Amino acid sequence: MIFSLAIYASPSAQSCDSAYQFAQTLLAQGHQLYRVFFYHDAVHIGSELNTPPQDETHLTLAWQQLADEYDLDLVVCIASGLRRGVINLKEAERYEKDHHNLNDAFELSGLGQLVDAAVHSDRMITFGY
Repeated sequence: MIFSLAIYASPSAQSCDSAYQFAQTLLAQGHQLYRVFFYHDAVHIGSELNTPPQDETHLTLAWQQLADEYDLDLVVCIASGLRRGVINLKEAERYEKDHHNLNDAFELSGLGQLVDAAVHSDRMITFGY
């Protein structure tokens, strides 16, 4: 079965950790994960600057490792990212910012990617909100 995930909540919310655990489980069971779309406050997961407490899951690193292992498509909503200061090099240059912070495992893109994920997946699972 082909799944896509839409994650909406802040990285500190339990739903973000649940989304990661769900993704790990479905991949381990042989299912396909077409895309993970990070929206609203979940865009913070894509920030290279995340440094969670040692007793919490480092979601940025965890998603990066999962993406490397399974060649996952991790998409951060560009509008939500810009609003919350999560940007890639291209957007940093476009808005004349000195720095960018989007982790290399994540792609900055629009809501069309969320629609595409829904079209190409058997199930779209939402976490948060």
